[in-house]
Amino acid sequence: MGIEEILQTYNLTIFKWLAIGFAAFVLGVSKSGIKGIGILIVLILAFVFGEKASTGILLPMLISADILAVSYYNRHTQWKFIKMLIPWMIIGVLVGVWVGDAISEVVFKRFMAVIIIGSILIMWFFEKRKTTSVPSNKVFSYSTGFLAGFTTMIGNLAGPISNVYFLAMRLPKNEFIGTAAWLFFIINVFKLPFHFFVWKTVTKETLVLNLTLFPAVAIGFFVGAKVVKLISNSNYRCFIIIVTAIGGLIMLFR
Repeated sequence: MGIEEILQTYNLTIFKWLAIGFAAFVLGVSKSGIKGIGILIVLILAFVFGEKASTGILLPMLISADILAVSYYNRHTQWKFIKMLIPWMIIGVLVGVWVGDAISEVVFKRFMAVIIIGSILIMWFFEKRKTTSVPSNKVFSYSTGFLAGFTTMIGNLAGPISNVYFLAMRLPKNEFIGTAAWLFFIINVFKLPFHFFVWKTVTKETLVLNLTLFPAVAIGFFVGAKVVKLISNSNYRCFIIIVTAIGGLIMLFR
């Protein structure tokens, strides 16, 4: 079956093509460092393809955008945070694979929304206090890693969790982006076999669709990278807090 025939099997209307093309563009923008807008991508793809199927369609696009991000921001990566989070994220992913079919998506999203909004309120409190201290409790890092791994497997919703963590660590803009890029590249590659062989949400057909959408991802990334350069560190922190809070509210009331 040729590429055109495979794409025709999706029976996508012009509106849906525009929607997923926009989602791919936003994904590129998000991976360039404009964090917190990833919830839009999840919502659009879930609307077009369904909740679980959309996770397999999104994952290869995430990996392609991660490759762009790690190439662009590699020199800013803070590996100590990745080494601390990755083992617990892997455990979270494995638990997510195990319970992925059993957990109610409504309950999961409401639970996630409460955690995200609560975390943002705490972050806002510390921003108001103008404190420069960072959480040193390992339990905070380990629990964040586990929750990020679990949520990224269930619904590709780990972005807000990692945003809160890196804000709490008070990473400067480029270090924030570079560290998050490598963290999610590693964990997304780790997730891929489970989507192939366990959930079977990544197939030859979905990869063809991903290939078709990649130009929109690349354009979004380079547009976003230009925008990031114009944002100061302090304004970047404010932006991440605001859009992450909005994402939490969308999940809560969706």
